[in-house]
Formats: sequence, structure tokens, C-alpha cells
Amino acid sequence: MKKLIFFLALMIFCSLEGFSQDVRLNAYALYTFADKFDSYWDVGNNYYYSGKIEDGLQWGGGLEYKVNELLGVELLYLRQDTNSPTWYRRVAGPDQFTNFDLGINYIMVAPTRYFRATGSPIEGFGSLMVGVMVASLTNPDNNREDTATKLGVGVKGGMIYWGAEKVGIKLQAQLLSAVQSMGGGFYFGTGGAGAGVNSYSSIYQFSLGGGLVLKLN
Repeated sequence: MKKLIFFLALMIFCSLEGFSQDVRLNAYALYTFADKFDSYWDVGNNYYYSGKIEDGLQWGGGLEYKVNELLGVELLYLRQDTNSPTWYRRVAGPDQFTNFDLGINYIMVAPTRYFRATGSPIEGFGSLMVGVMVASLTNPDNNREDTATKLGVGVKGGMIYWGAEKVGIKLQAQLLSAVQSMGGGFYFGTGGAGAGVNSYSSIYQFSLGGGLVLKLN
């Protein structure tokens, strides 16, 4: 999946390079809000897991080709290092608790629509994102690790203030989600990390922040 996304993005960028008005380098720093998840898959035995992905800093960068005044295409990477305190039960016995270490990576392609009034230093934008989410989960109790790679989708929108010809300040809001096939849901791989849970739960990460935009040509 990751190789396919990179290949498609490379083909898009190569085909658009000769027509682009400018190339932009975007740097991001966003505050990501906490998100809860839960799953109950055996009601009779009360097997379940319930927890949250804690809030924290999400950072990254992107390379964007501006096709024309209204359209850009960006390849971006975002990373968050956080924790996931989780209660769960899989076998007969008391509930168990683990505060997992969690690293979340998004690799996305984002077509972006721009809006700008003539002579204005403010440029508005809206974007759809599609790519992959790679999550690495570590159980600190036994150092077991598990990794899940799933389809990622998202939306973002905001504004860029161009204080100089080639330097802008970006403010944006975004929503990212990991989906399982077409039905929705993120495989929270606590089984490999020692919790013994194999089920599905959706995650939705809402972020506010921004960063810098640099025109490279």
C-alpha cells in the first residue's frame, strides 16, 4: 500500500512538474485532540477493550506542486508519538490495564483547492487526503511490539498569510481517520503487543495548528 501511494504520487508530480507555477515546501505542527475507542465482541463472556489515544503534538512536512492558481497536489508525512491507556478483557478473570506506547504515521496525497482575492495576502484552501496510516504499538510491560498499516483518509482547510513573497504562515484544521477496508475501522493490534485482543475500532483524529510555507522556485 505504501509503495503504491508513493508510486502514484511520483507519477502525478512528474507529469505536473512542467505545468506548475511554483513548488512549495510545507512544515506542520498541530495539536491533536484525544480520541476514544472501544469494542465489545463477545457479550456473553464480556470480552472487550476500551481506551483512548491521548492528545499531543503532530508534526511533519509536505512537498507540493501548484498546478495553477487554484489547484495544488501535495505529498505529506505526519507523525505523532503518544500513549494509549487501555482497559481490556479476553479470558476469564479481572479486567486488565496497559498504557501502550503508540506512534502514528500518516503518508498522504492531498489535492488542494485554493481561493484568493486579487491583491490579498490571504489565501484560503480546502483539501482531501488519501494514503496510509502506519501505527506502531508497544507494550511497556513486556516490550512486545505490533504494527498495523491501514488506509488513511482525511480533510483539511484553512488559510495562508503571505507576509513575504516566498514565505507564508499557514493556519489549518484537519480531520484524519484510519479505515478498515470499506467498512470503516482501525485494527488496534493489541494482540501482538500482549493484550490478546483482536478486534476493530474506528479512530478519528482532529487537529488544529499550522506551520510555514516556503516557495522553492
